[in-house]
Amino acid sequence: MNSEARGAANWPVIGHEWAVEFLQRALAQGRNRHAYLISGSPSLGKMRLALAFAQALNCEADLVTQRPCLACRSCLAIGRGHDPDLIVAAGEAGAPLKIDAIRDVARLLALKPYSARYRIAILDDFHLVAPQAQDALLKTLEEPPGHAILLLLAASAERALPTIRSRAQQLPLRPAPPELIKRHLIAEGCDDERADLLARLSGGRVGWALSAAADDTLLQFRAEMLDTLARVVAGRRLARLKESEKLSRRAGKDKALLRGVLEIWQTYWRDVLLQCYESPVTACNSDRRAEIRALAAGLEPPAALSAVAATGRALRTLDTNANLRLALDALFLDYPGLD
Repeated sequence: MNSEARGAANWPVIGHEWAVEFLQRALAQGRNRHAYLISGSPSLGKMRLALAFAQALNCEADLVTQRPCLACRSCLAIGRGHDPDLIVAAGEAGAPLKIDAIRDVARLLALKPYSARYRIAILDDFHLVAPQAQDALLKTLEEPPGHAILLLLAASAERALPTIRSRAQQLPLRPAPPELIKRHLIAEGCDDERADLLARLSGGRVGWALSAAADDTLLQFRAEMLDTLARVVAGRRLARLKESEKLSRRAGKDKALLRGVLEIWQTYWRDVLLQCYESPVTACNSDRRAEIRALAAGLEPPAALSAVAATGRALRTLDTNANLRLALDALFLDYPGLD
């Protein structure tokens, strides 16, 4: 293993080897960009990669190929979230960053670092930021201070303005292989069966798998939402609309919660569709095999495919200003069983 590979192996990142190696090469060659746009679905590991890059940028190790060392003052401070030269900005309660917050970040970035090599800002959920607020970064991107590094995290790079995309190095992250996630969970003390289930349910989202392994709340929420889906499919029109009312009231304006629910249902309907075709592929929801078989037994494949498509449409609706209650009503009435 060469020295560059050893350095990359130090990064506390699971998967995304190509992105780690790309950033490691930039560090080794002294060719860092002043702005990076890291994109990918929620819980895919964008923040973990950004923090690891911040550690590598400001690591105090003598050799670039040894950074991040994860043991120096700077690496430890960033890991603990107490580094004065790292700015992490995100909206409150899932709301997007406002223009004043963006301006504050730009102002802080312009200041010289307290003690580190770079002053670094991480802006989370940048895809939610309004165009006018994104514009507040343009001066920083056009005339970046030599000590400033800006890391933008977004579910989709397309939601960033073209003027932002053209001035930032884009790093589109891909889902991690389930086997990689499973091996990591087992190494962290998760038993084989649970690790296998979480890896399948994660959809390649390392962050989700790690959170679910550490906290049963995510699996409990999933079980509750699958029970809700079962009631919807078994219910008639009025019962479905009541379930829609209950869920929309619970979610309020929290699109992130509804997105999580719809993603759970989408994987379940895909499993049902595979079962309709008697596919040998192991179900993602492997702990619900009996229920999946029972539901598939009463459906024709086009009905299951229609449910997958309807759930996908509902997910896309979350990216618009559509009424969430009406979107859930339409989805529940589209699901099979209302003949």
